[in-house]
Amino acid sequence: MKILVVGSGGREHALVWRLGQGGHAVIAAPGNPGIARLAECVAVAVGDLDGLVALATARAVDLVVVGPEAPLVAGLADRLRAAGVATFGPGADGAVLEGSKAWSKQFFARHGIRTARFFVVEDVAAADAAIAELGGACVVKADGLCAGKGVVVAKDGDEARAAARAMLDGRFGAAGQRLVIEQKIRGREVSLLALTDGARLEVLAPAEDHKTLEDGDRGPNTGGMGTVSPAWVADAVVARATAEILVPTVRGLAAEGIDYRGVLYAGLMVEPDGTPWIIEYNCRFGDPETQPVMARLEGDLGAVLRGAAQGAMPADAIRWSPRTAVCVVVAAAGYPDAPRTGDPITGLDGLDGDDLHVFHAGTAIKDGALVSAGGRVLGVTALGADVEAARTRAYGAIDRIGLAGKQLRTDIGRRA
Repeated sequence: MKILVVGSGGREHALVWRLGQGGHAVIAAPGNPGIARLAECVAVAVGDLDGLVALATARAVDLVVVGPEAPLVAGLADRLRAAGVATFGPGADGAVLEGSKAWSKQFFARHGIRTARFFVVEDVAAADAAIAELGGACVVKADGLCAGKGVVVAKDGDEARAAARAMLDGRFGAAGQRLVIEQKIRGREVSLLALTDGARLEVLAPAEDHKTLEDGDRGPNTGGMGTVSPAWVADAVVARATAEILVPTVRGLAAEGIDYRGVLYAGLMVEPDGTPWIIEYNCRFGDPETQPVMARLEGDLGAVLRGAAQGAMPADAIRWSPRTAVCVVVAAAGYPDAPRTGDPITGLDGLDGDDLHVFHAGTAIKDGALVSAGGRVLGVTALGADVEAARTRAYGAIDRIGLAGKQLRTDIGRRA
């Protein structure tokens, strides 16, 4: 099968690698230097919808897998399907689950899906009233796409009010003109991704993300500094989340006339008694959750994704390695506010193997040398018999990587 993967980050590198393991011919647009070692990269930007449709049709690909959320929200999957191209990724009507936090919260309310109490506001006065109603310590979210950075978990009313004002004053542009302010649920987060063909679900192995920049869950939110799979969560909790959150979501989407074919990435909060709550959905594979999940996944992922895209996903086609995978993100100096780019990256030769994968997230070639080209630069992903073995392998590899000013958390997997 010939597969086009849209995107240029660590998530797409992991997808290209796993699809290649199934024997498929993969093209990436635009790809990155790491992906270029595995697949043909074509310089079409993720925002060039016309160019992506033209590429898919000119190359007569059998399947397009869309990595990032922005082109899905903009309707890329709709345009590809209209051109007769099987596409794994929801149309714009389904991608609004991620594109608008207000819409998704209201969707949960319409379909009785357990979520935190919330308010949708568009001005400071309404925000202050909502924060007061929730007791000050609450969660403030920009409504639109903010690359994982538009959320503040406030410890008190002063922090919540400051966050609301910053967002409404333009910190995230149009994405912050409307806010969701919600109750803080006490528990532990877990990421649960599922593939769906619009009717059936294939739930993937759970992963635990580490969102903040610094050890001990301190510092600003980022797009993710590392992940572990399988996560700490018990099978019984996954079963509850599937029955009480994922299945009602698929049914609710269908009831509203939305033919959702793609990933449902549920960000969950699990209370100490095992009760799962939906925090929010993403409409695509997570990053960096995809890296350890792909490292553990076995079977022909391409056949599963094509089946989902065609509305007939095969059952029981995915298996899981019993080993643990840990992904540690190596970020650039200045990340997340002002990441520095153009720094040389050294020490990667000979690192990749059966138990270690260095996925490129923000890299480029300049004057023949590999350099940093984004905030999150690499996702060093290792497999081991347990979390400590995987951690040791990942951090040992990072010690060999040269990048001036590199930032990373040293506690990925320690929660486990």
